[in-house]
Amino acid sequence: MLNKRHTLSLFGNDISPVVLEVEFQTRDRLRFRLYDPNSQRFEVPLQIDSPGVAADEANYEVELAEGSSHFRIKRKSTGTVLWNSPLVDLFFSNQYLQITTTVPSTSVYGFGEQEHQSFKHSMDFITYGMFSRDQAPTPLVNLYGVHPFYMCVEADSNAHGVLLLNSNAQDVSLSPDPSVTFRTIGGILDFYVFLGPTPENVVQQYTEAIGRPHMPAYWSLGFHLSRWGYGSIDVLKETVNRMHYYDIPYDPFITKDEEPGTYRPYDLGEEMGVWVNNSDGVTPAVGKAWPPGDSVFPDYTNPRTAEWWTQMCLEFKDVLDYDGIWIDMNEPSNFLTGQYPGCAVNDLNNPPYVPSISDHSLAQKTLCPDSKTYLGEHYNTHSLFGWSQTAPTFHAAQQATGKRAFVLSRSTFVGSGKHGGHWLGDNFSQWKDMHRSIIGILEFNLFGIPYIGADICGFNYNTTYELCLRWMQLGSFYPFSRNHNAEGNREQDPAVFGAEFAKISRATLRIRYSLLPYLYTLFYESHVHGNTVARSLMHELKTFWLKDTIENENYFLAKYTYSKGNLKTEILKNGYRGADTLKYNKITILGLKQRPHAVTLNGRTIRGTAFSYELSRVRAELSNYEKP
Repeated sequence: MLNKRHTLSLFGNDISPVVLEVEFQTRDRLRFRLYDPNSQRFEVPLQIDSPGVAADEANYEVELAEGSSHFRIKRKSTGTVLWNSPLVDLFFSNQYLQITTTVPSTSVYGFGEQEHQSFKHSMDFITYGMFSRDQAPTPLVNLYGVHPFYMCVEADSNAHGVLLLNSNAQDVSLSPDPSVTFRTIGGILDFYVFLGPTPENVVQQYTEAIGRPHMPAYWSLGFHLSRWGYGSIDVLKETVNRMHYYDIPYDPFITKDEEPGTYRPYDLGEEMGVWVNNSDGVTPAVGKAWPPGDSVFPDYTNPRTAEWWTQMCLEFKDVLDYDGIWIDMNEPSNFLTGQYPGCAVNDLNNPPYVPSISDHSLAQKTLCPDSKTYLGEHYNTHSLFGWSQTAPTFHAAQQATGKRAFVLSRSTFVGSGKHGGHWLGDNFSQWKDMHRSIIGILEFNLFGIPYIGADICGFNYNTTYELCLRWMQLGSFYPFSRNHNAEGNREQDPAVFGAEFAKISRATLRIRYSLLPYLYTLFYESHVHGNTVARSLMHELKTFWLKDTIENENYFLAKYTYSKGNLKTEILKNGYRGADTLKYNKITILGLKQRPHAVTLNGRTIRGTAFSYELSRVRAELSNYEKP
């Protein structure tokens, strides 16, 4: 039991006492949570089994300093401190919760959903907001989903992961100490720590807790082609014909133009009472989306809504045959700031602290936070909308088709990969977006959503021949490979640019199709064991940061492999013309088990007099290396 020691209050309504509860869940998974023992607060309804393990069997140990001043988690095998929180800096009030921990290295990955400029995060006082929002990918803004999970690679190359299971609007700040500060405006502080010790082990342990990724249908691993706005059936036929003419393989073909339907979904939903309601808990929240007129919003946290949705999916199968369902705009997106007639002035709609999110508004492009859902205020459940829709959609599609379900969701949360895939949203036809798609794909594999891709050639703006060609070559190997673009943009299917473009695209796509058994096997390993499908080299090879003591303390990412007495090192970091242009006094390589008899750096053999080896410290040093 923790009691507030000082009178300082950031935003009022402080809660004291607070319980710190620790669960030894498995040998490699620890849970600790901080909560109010006197009042039930919102908790994410994600079921995580806890078999329990004795403390002496766990690969971690927990320390609570005398006087409850510090809470620490250590790795037993190395003594590395994975979590170290000065509890005197803990804030726990009704609408503001904050905790800080040091991290054992600056090699931190994860946190989403944002468009990150690098896979490894900067620790230079960077803050990421997390609150699901319908907006195009832009650096440092909160996007469609929420994943408060990070992985840290320690100095000795061991890795661990940390999850904050909280769905309220939140942000996280990374500082050069190095440290991480979590802030959220509701719920409780519910943390899970995963011991690894390899990056792949971390993801396996994480998905064991939150749910293993679903096994995708084999056909869904083919190349997808779609766009918003084909305009007419004739344009659609022309696209199909030229794809056939150039013999370019593809599987599903999707258009987002739909014939006007009936209002049966609304009528039945109204009868069953499945909508998100206004703050009175009775009248439906009415906003604005793509269809003409006004829109209501299904409350997928309500079991009755799952019944309604299943019925609608079954009936639609009789109208238009389908194999899978793509669910979009489920942040939920609303073209207004809150519903009609606007948001009331109260602490839910205008909390004392607003995390670092776009417009500093909880209602912008969505519903008012004081709207009511089955599980409580939208203030708590907003970022769960897409997650709560994905599971019933998966089961409805499976029931309707009688086959393995295909569900693609724009909004995701912790555990969404169990029932669906994701794409990186409304990206732009720019070179930087193609580059950053790789980062996003690697991150969503960390998040347990390996069925992931980006809109090949870009969604927004008109693409160019060269960009689209290179993107087709890259995108042919995305786990989820789809060319998709927006209404009003020029066509960008791989057959529209002519014979040479089609030939190159056909060649790369045929490589993809030849590798489908391998890709399918990777997804099987993911589904059964929780493996990643697309992964960075650190999951396969030892990696370390090489410090250049001459060139302004710059760091270069390097990899080394050691086998049969040969040590091979390669510098991978971009921005330099090559290792031969670098001058440095010494490289230290840790983790060797025996002395190498030959050393090569980027393919060049290092003379024996240029390196030394210390058995006692298990390391090799390359000294005074100059350009040959």
